[in-house]
Amino acid sequence: MGSTSDQTLNKTAFWKTKSLEEMSPAEWEALCDGCARCCLNKLEDWDSGEIVWTNVACTLLDGESCRCKDYDNRAATVPDCIQLTPEEVTTLTWLPPTCAYRLVAEGTDLYWWHPLVSGDAKTVHEAGISVRGRTVPEDGMELEQYENHVVSWPGEHPGEHPGEHQGET
Repeated sequence: MGSTSDQTLNKTAFWKTKSLEEMSPAEWEALCDGCARCCLNKLEDWDSGEIVWTNVACTLLDGESCRCKDYDNRAATVPDCIQLTPEEVTTLTWLPPTCAYRLVAEGTDLYWWHPLVSGDAKTVHEAGISVRGRTVPEDGMELEQYENHVVSWPGEHPGEHPGEHQGET
């Protein structure tokens, strides 16, 4: 398991009692489930505003760990990287429906596979929620090619319960 501070965060269930604005920096960071879906390129239909997902990963995404290779300095390399804030969470239309920031903002509890619930950072991968092993790098790819990489991720369809059949107890 993680460090003592990780264990303390786990035991307090802060996401059930605090709003996003009330969270400490450590709690905010711990809320990320590590799925890396926010690190994928998305396409927006200019007429309808509909967002479609691709499996094209940001240049800084490590496709196996599902973590940013240079998180602290990501904006220097990727100027259009959006740093999530409580305000951003409530306005971004492309956050995955499984995103813990979105769930907390909507007053919904976290899924069983979220590391804060399961106590294990691997469950987001085991439940098939993360992008681990399912991305292609954006490096050298032309924007016109992105539409060849449109995909559907778990939890995007109404009534679907992401990861419920894979490892739930």
